[in-house]
Amino acid sequence: MKSLSVIVPCYNEESVMAESYRRTKQVLQALTNPAGIIYINDGSSDKTRTILNEIAVADPQVKVIHFSRNFGHQSAVTAGINHCDTDLAIILDADMQDPPELIPDMLKRQEAEQANVVYCVRQSREGEGVFKKLSSKLFYRLLNAMCEVDIPLDTGDFRLIDRKVMAEFDRLKERGKYIRGLISWVGFKQVPFYYEREARIAGETKYPLRKMLKFASNALLYFSTRPLRMVMGLGFFTVLIGLALGIWTTLGKLYGFSKAESGWTSIITTIIFFGGVQLITTGVLGQYIGILFDEIKARPDYIIEEKKNFTKS
Repeated sequence: MKSLSVIVPCYNEESVMAESYRRTKQVLQALTNPAGIIYINDGSSDKTRTILNEIAVADPQVKVIHFSRNFGHQSAVTAGINHCDTDLAIILDADMQDPPELIPDMLKRQEAEQANVVYCVRQSREGEGVFKKLSSKLFYRLLNAMCEVDIPLDTGDFRLIDRKVMAEFDRLKERGKYIRGLISWVGFKQVPFYYEREARIAGETKYPLRKMLKFASNALLYFSTRPLRMVMGLGFFTVLIGLALGIWTTLGKLYGFSKAESGWTSIITTIIFFGGVQLITTGVLGQYIGILFDEIKARPDYIIEEKKNFTKS
């Protein structure tokens, strides 16, 4: 019988922690698989730490990792995978938008298909606004169009992975991890599991627009060099426009069908256009240089302040 860990990243989730633990534990108790929970407290500033410590004292099957500060959702999931020693792991958010009640069906799907990954595909997204839904759909389709790796559409980090995938994931040393993309990149047998995503049981989303944009840019830049090729193509295109304008202006002067000295509007428009292209190109290059800078520093993904119920330090 394969053992299971449920990896749950937490950041300021005091309003949902008790119910999240109750529902997840209830599901795990009904399984025949040996199962436990790994909570990662991502530097919460509310009572999340206290609640998790109380849960860990009452339940030895619950392991807790406390970060020294907030390192981000992807770092928290990374820590959970790095510290998982079971045959299978399921990544689950604390807000219960991804219902823990689906875990038995995910296990059956994995067993039936002998899959290394069971990734969960959202058929609906309750409790989310129109902008969030549309931007999410657009992002996943844009990312797939730009990337060299096929990343399943409409998926999050909610998925089941086996020991083979976890072992390969542990070997990946890049800092700006986009976990759902990395798991797709690892390969092996991956199968979909379709479900209806629920609304948060309480609290607010931890991914406002600013964080969503940062997350999307990291995913795109870490998984594709196509933006560089696009701005290079844009550069060639603008050079052709510049040559065409130069030839047109010269011929106009020679044959009298153009008065270049009176073209103030066209000159200003051209300057603005070419200046914009240069700024875009510089910005894209700067983003990639920033990624290289972060990688060269080789700082750890996270720093652990304390662990609970781990037999090894």
